[in-house]
Amino acid sequence: MAGNVPEPGSVDGIPERTDVLVIGGGPGGYVAAIRAGQLGLDVTLVEADAIGGTCLNHGCIPSKALIHGADIAHEAATAEALGISADPSVDVGQLTDWKDGVVEQLTGGVEQLCRAAGVTVVEGMAAFVNTRRARVQTDTGETAIDFENAIVATGSRPIEIPDFGFDSDHVLDSRDALALDERPDSLVVIGAGYIGMELSTVYQKLGTDVTVVELFDDVLDGYEDDISRIVRERAESLGIDFRFGETATDWAATADGVLVHTDGDHESITAEKVFVVAGREPVTDTANLDAAGIELDADGFVETDAQGRTTCEQIFAIGDVAGEPMLAHNASREGEVAAAAIAGEPAVLDHEAMPAVVFTDPEVATVGLTEQDAREAGYDPVVGQMPLSGNGRALTLGDTSGFVRIVADRRTELVVGAQIVAPEASELIAELALAIEMDARLADLAETVHTHPTLSEAVMEAAANARGEAIHTAN
Repeated sequence: MAGNVPEPGSVDGIPERTDVLVIGGGPGGYVAAIRAGQLGLDVTLVEADAIGGTCLNHGCIPSKALIHGADIAHEAATAEALGISADPSVDVGQLTDWKDGVVEQLTGGVEQLCRAAGVTVVEGMAAFVNTRRARVQTDTGETAIDFENAIVATGSRPIEIPDFGFDSDHVLDSRDALALDERPDSLVVIGAGYIGMELSTVYQKLGTDVTVVELFDDVLDGYEDDISRIVRERAESLGIDFRFGETATDWAATADGVLVHTDGDHESITAEKVFVVAGREPVTDTANLDAAGIELDADGFVETDAQGRTTCEQIFAIGDVAGEPMLAHNASREGEVAAAAIAGEPAVLDHEAMPAVVFTDPEVATVGLTEQDAREAGYDPVVGQMPLSGNGRALTLGDTSGFVRIVADRRTELVVGAQIVAPEASELIAELALAIEMDARLADLAETVHTHPTLSEAVMEAAANARGEAIHTAN
């Protein structure tokens, strides 16, 4: 293969060599490139699709834009208890256009930030030739680039399940689901994980009849039962129909859409379209990792150390391709750490304070350890919890399903974890992540005055509850 590689510099605009070659421009890759540029390194970023990667273009940002639109429509249509009556009409095509405008604004901003940091951005595909050279294929030709260090940030892609290959017409992946110009009358969603639950909720609120097929016995497998239950019950109240303990076996096209067969008691489900959201897998087959001696672990992810370094000393891997947690903000932080390590600065990634959020209704946010995790880690855990039913702001929002829970070490009161199910849980979790990052104690949270009336008071109350000092929660 090496003999067929053109000499470096044979395509205009692509340098012959670079200090840091970044393969993939998602939230891990572009952050790594910008930080490396800020640290004085010459950086070349190669992206095959669009700057921002899946998150900005086809995932995190567009899904949250659609969630916002669906929430507005749903709240307007269901506010009779407040004396407000409305029958909103949703133009899904216009909503999609607005979502695309948000995406374009963000991706344009990322491109400007890259240029400001001195990063050379190349639209094309990069693949390793050896441990110091990569082939780069663009629309104008093929060249090669030599590098001192490289960062692999190729991300992940939706998993295809047997007999449900994506065709962008009947069987859709999450990217397709976020790009529809019209609202389907009915959907079968295969998978009740975080992507499945977010998309199911969006389309149900927009007026689609949604049926979710899930192999496990509840939504959000891996979360504690009381968290899953609240999300499921809210989804059921919206009208989502669940088929737990069932597997979708195959499908057939009909005059009106699709007929999905399952191995459950109902055997078949009719719908206009099928969304398959059975998880994501790392993209490890595009960059010719073998040529650089980069090894994968037993789960198919690139093996890395605490700085993101792979089995090839001068090549790093970050983000989804490097394994769990497969989160955009985790990828960004890994990118910063890898860039710092390449520049010779001390940097290590610590996942203990890495928050995770599910943008369901209500939102779910977690950080650190659960009570069971803490016990297994050798702590004697003490738990404080504040139900939203006792929070004034939650009552004024008409949304009291959920809680804030804090896990700490009983002897030292060191905060080691938190779980939140609440409106704006995605915002509330930052305080708990900071608490874990700075080794805060329960008293630090309980004795910090929180503005009234706010949802964040539930954090203060949960901490006080763990100390047996809560005012608004029975101890």
